[in-house]
Amino acid sequence: MGTMTDATPTSSDPTNGNGRRLIRHARRLDNVAYEIRGPISAEAERLERQGTEILKLNTGNPEIFGFRAPEAAVRSIIDNIGTAQGYSTAKGVPEVRESIVRRYAEVPGFPEFDVEDVFLGNGVSELILMVTAGLLSPGDEVLVPMPDYPLWTAATSLAGGTAVHYRCDEDADWNPDLEDLRSKVSDRTRAIVVVNPNNPTGAVYSREILEGIVRVARENDLLLLSDEIYDRILYDDAEHISVATLAPDLLTITFNGLSKAYLAAGYRAGWMVLTGPKDHATEYIQGLELLAGTRLCSNVPAQYAIPAALETHQDIFDLTAHRGRLLEQRDIAYEGINSIDGLSTVKPMGALYNFARIDRNVHDIHDDAKLMLDLLRQEHILLVQGTGFNWDAPDHFRVVTLPPKDQLSEAIERLGNFLAHYRQ
Repeated sequence: MGTMTDATPTSSDPTNGNGRRLIRHARRLDNVAYEIRGPISAEAERLERQGTEILKLNTGNPEIFGFRAPEAAVRSIIDNIGTAQGYSTAKGVPEVRESIVRRYAEVPGFPEFDVEDVFLGNGVSELILMVTAGLLSPGDEVLVPMPDYPLWTAATSLAGGTAVHYRCDEDADWNPDLEDLRSKVSDRTRAIVVVNPNNPTGAVYSREILEGIVRVARENDLLLLSDEIYDRILYDDAEHISVATLAPDLLTITFNGLSKAYLAAGYRAGWMVLTGPKDHATEYIQGLELLAGTRLCSNVPAQYAIPAALETHQDIFDLTAHRGRLLEQRDIAYEGINSIDGLSTVKPMGALYNFARIDRNVHDIHDDAKLMLDLLRQEHILLVQGTGFNWDAPDHFRVVTLPPKDQLSEAIERLGNFLAHYRQ
């Protein structure tokens, strides 16, 4: 008589039409989404395989629009490739981490830290996953801005926690609503996420707002997680203030990397810096070190791009200054969107995006994902719907402002023509 094996479905196992036990994803993925590269992006790839040219305004990927990483960073990888074949230490090559210590020594008021407080990662994305995985137990909460960079919500859910979204106010230039933030704190809250300059809105937060966020963290003994990947992409004399400079008495983790300000997204070279008191967080930091070790190390050749890139920050300042390409493209998107009947937008003061609002009295939109899919199929323009950034209504979408001026102007004109005749 045969015996039951692990491969034999039991009566409670779901099966397909052929009687095979279904291989399903882990339940922890049920609330995880990343619409920037979601189903609509997959449809764009399908159309491309059929020969359709797609204007990809869904990701902040500088290289595809003609931007290049600093030559010194490229050269540094080449020069070190012969000795970068082995693993580095789990946190990263010590001399590379030293260059990050020097970078922040130039930031007025940034708390002192040393090389052991620096972790290198395969982009900031990997470090966000590490920080949330090491911090959260089931039921724990993290305060995340709304709209958000969706990886923060996804990583929180993947780690077993719950993302509680605090509102950013469009009528206040997308600055966080401090009263809403304060009202969302509970006895399960572990951390506050700050994304400044903000993705997707382009807001650059004022000192007053940041001090208010720090005050909430201080009153409730919360960890501060500050995503500052766009800290050097600023327009019109906007000033970026690092959260850590306002919170020397709080454990703060500051995230940054080469993807945006250094135009090297494909290198996947990011870092995080721990500042403030750590004696109460010894176990958590040991957990971060454990997680850093389990992935062995970040990409070693890309690590060597970091010191050289950090010495060439003037490149990005030229692009955002008067007559700079990024500034001019920001203005084209801002003016073009506001010229379309039923659309409006707040002028971005940083980053590479415009978060446009749809007046639903003019355009009867009830499904923003369908809007983006229909736009893709008719006009071959790939954008991301506002609900993909955990916004709570189908009345926004994000435009990447990286394309050259003529291409960006044409895309916005086509968007306006499409909306003039679009119905749901």
